[in-house]
Formats: sequence, structure tokens, C-alpha cells
Amino acid sequence: YQRRVHGESDPFSPKMARGPKKHLKRLNAPKHWMLSKLGGVWAPRPSTGPHKLRECLPLVVLLRNRLKYALNNREVKYILHQRFVKIDGKVRTDSTYPAGFMDVVTITKTSANFRLLYDTKGRFCVMPISPDDAKVKVCKIKKVELGAKSTPYAVTTDGRTLRYPDPSIKAQDSVLLDIATSKVLKVVKFDVGNLCMITHGNNVGRVGVIEHREKHPGSFEIIRLVDFEKNHFATRASNCFVIGQGKKSLVPLPRGSGVRISVVKDRERRLAKQTKNNAPKVRVAARH
Repeated sequence: YQRRVHGESDPFSPKMARGPKKHLKRLNAPKHWMLSKLGGVWAPRPSTGPHKLRECLPLVVLLRNRLKYALNNREVKYILHQRFVKIDGKVRTDSTYPAGFMDVVTITKTSANFRLLYDTKGRFCVMPISPDDAKVKVCKIKKVELGAKSTPYAVTTDGRTLRYPDPSIKAQDSVLLDIATSKVLKVVKFDVGNLCMITHGNNVGRVGVIEHREKHPGSFEIIRLVDFEKNHFATRASNCFVIGQGKKSLVPLPRGSGVRISVVKDRERRLAKQTKNNAPKVRVAARH
């Protein structure tokens, strides 16, 4: 009572946060950003956008740490403010804009195009692509519902709303979109025999063909898949992202085609590469 009379706050009373958080400490940043632990206290906190905070790659990390177009945050802002960077065909000037899975990044100054995919270790792989591949992207359908005045619409995983979609499109299906017009070019059903990339869980980045769907009423639907090396694995249905009809992918895949190798094989490859790089080069004297 005395604290309230004299205008002091009660230390035991619950306090409300003043709006959304605006900071992100480096140790709390997603590991797949691969930021150095001793590189500073803070990390760029992604802006609100089409991808979640822990499932995206801010433009500052993409341009500075991955593509090496800039040395620091200031240079990234110089590049963005000159409107050289496009995400899915739209100029983005926010250095913390969240780019995510299947997004197409275009650098107009260098005429370079990239697509964000996952590698088999769950990290974002910045894939160089051709100008023709940069015109399309694959989107997964999250839900199909009726809006105002019974208008059917579909919502994709990258925040798009497709009005009057094809009646055959259902949740979990994927569509090939023309980025410029948002027109659906092709529909790929979430069915047995189609190609999937895993986007969540322990199998992130793995690519496989759906073999079997196990439905468990009241629990999660389990999908059985097999990759190109005949390795079998399973995951939840919500973790699957259909990327192709049959065994043919609609977009180019990263090196290794989504096949996860064992820790032993990965170590052998690294040692072989290291031995090759450290081998002394024999110079042949020129004859006069």
C-alpha cells in the first residue's frame, strides 16, 4: 500500500512486455546461420515476414556471410538502398528481411540468381540458378478455405493467397508458380510415388520418393520415403514438401541430391580433400 501511495512499482507484481522483442542475442540465433560465437553479442533479428524467425535467413546474413558481397552490415545497407536485391521479383531494402525456403534471390547488378534450399545438415544452401529457373518457384499449400462471399482461396507456406484455385488442389499439395504473375503453372499432388524434400525434423534437407503413408487416427500421419541411394527413412506428413512428379524434381537440387551420407564417409571425404590440397606441387623446369 505504501509503495502505491508513493508511486513506487511493486517488485512482485507481474509486468507486461512493451510490444514485440526487437533484439536477438548471438547465442540464441539459429545454428544454421553459422554465426561465430565470438563475433559480437548481438545477431540480426529478422523482421516479420513470410517465414518464421528460426526458419529464415536475413538478407544481412545472406549477403555478408554467405555470398560475401559485403564485409559488414553498413555495406549491406548500401547495397540494399541502391535497390540491387530482389526476393521473388520484388525489391527489398530491409537488411533483416527474412528470406526462406524456395525463395529466389536476384542480384540485378551482377545478373546473378540464387534459390534457397536445405542441405542434408539442415543448413540453407544458396543454389546458383539460371534466369529461366529464377522465373518460377515451388510453393506448398497450407490450407484451402472459403472466404468472404464464398470465395475459395489457398494459402501457401510463403504467405501467398491464391484466389479461385484449381478444385483439385488440397492441403499438403505443391504448386509451381510463375513469380511475376503468381499464376499456377503445375500442380503436384501429395501422393505415393512423388518426390519430397524434408523441411523440418531430424531429416531436414533429405530428398526421397514417398513409398507409403501411415495414417494414425488421433496422432501424426507418418510418411515412409526412400532416397536415390535406396536408404529408407520416415517422418511426419507435415515435414514433407513435394518438389517433383515421380523422381524428377521441378527445381535443380543441391550437390548430393539430398542423399545424407554417414559421419564416417563424410570424414573420409574431408580427409581426402585435405590431403589433396596439402599435397606438394611438382614443378617441371622449362627446357630452353
